[in-house]
Formats: sequence, structure tokens, C-alpha cells
Amino acid sequence: MSFHEGLERKGLKMALLAAAVVSVGGLVEIVPLFFLKDTVPHLEGVRPYPPLQLEGRDIYVREGCYNCHSQMIRPFRVETARYGPYSRAAESQYDRPFQWGSKRTGPDLARIGGKYPDGWHVQHMRDPRSIEPNSNMPGYPWLEKTLLDTSKTRAKLIALRHLGVSYTDEEIASAEAEVGGKSELDALIAYLQGLGTALKQEPAPGSEHAGAGTGGEL
Repeated sequence: MSFHEGLERKGLKMALLAAAVVSVGGLVEIVPLFFLKDTVPHLEGVRPYPPLQLEGRDIYVREGCYNCHSQMIRPFRVETARYGPYSRAAESQYDRPFQWGSKRTGPDLARIGGKYPDGWHVQHMRDPRSIEPNSNMPGYPWLEKTLLDTSKTRAKLIALRHLGVSYTDEEIASAEAEVGGKSELDALIAYLQGLGTALKQEPAPGSEHAGAGTGGEL
């Protein structure tokens, strides 16, 4: 009987040895991360969400937009040709939860920011088929008529700061004033218009100017 066959007959011993192997492997992968200053490569232009965009992101999640739209462009020709430069980890470092995925009943929105004017988004959310006759997206006309609930805005920023997001005391103190009087649609559009814009600020190869973008629009 071989050593391996004998080990398979001793369930407890095999389980302990398997746990030891998994533990060592996990430590080899995890421990070095504690000695790195940052595990996410820097991307110029990535900033914590301003209060209005943060509220818009929460509306995006609340309405289930991620069920039909992803924000993850893979590094394949078929992806980048349609949507633009592939997604970078740094673009989603302030997302909780992140919106990466593979579901695309509608187009990927990772590069939607700045592609269309605000008025386009207003009409699209009122009646998607007035923009794209074949769209199966439902309308969201009530967002335009619903005032944003700002009672938890400051609390959201405080909670995120506890998780490591670098909001200042001044930003937290002025958060409710910044979103006051805005509609839920205003917030959602602000969020959409910010998607992918950080990558457009990344310097092009060989360029000394931060404004020379590498990313194309959708």
C-alpha cells in the first residue's frame, strides 16, 4: 500500500494535512500584501465619490441597474473595440459594492461618462424607447419628480471614512448642502457622467500632460 493510499484511509489525518497545506498556501499569498503600500495600481483622476455621485450610485444599485448593465470591460479586442479601454482595478476602488459583472442585457456602462449630455440621460430615463426604439429598458419617470433624501448623506460619508475613504471633515460637513434640493434623477445622472472619466485623464504613453487621455468613448 502506497503512502497516499494509506493517507486516504485515515480521514482525520488527511483533513489535518490538507488544512495545513491550504493554510501555508494562503499565508504565502496574503502575508506579502501587508508589506505593500498599495495593492491597487494608481490611476490619475480617481477620487472618492462626491456626495451627489455617491447618492446617485446608491440609486443605481437600488433600482437594480446592475441586473442589465455591467461596468467591466475585459482586455479583449471584441470588448475594447466596442466599449473602450479595458477596466482597471483602481476605477472601482471606492465602489461598495463594485459593479463589475458579465450581465449585458443593456450595454456596459464603464465608459458612459461624458458620452452624452445630461439632457440625453433625462429623456432616456423618462422614455428609453424615444431614444432607442428597440430598447427593452423600462422608464424611470418618477426619479425626476422625487427629491433626494439627504438625511443619511453625512452618515454615508462618515461610514465610508471608517472604511478608509479619505473624506475630510469639511466634505462631510457640507455634504447635505451639496445635495439639497436635487432630484434622484440629478444624482443618478451625476453618477453616470462620472463613469470612466478617470481613465480619460490618464496620461498617454510618452506624454507629460495628465490631460492627454488614452481612452476612447463608447
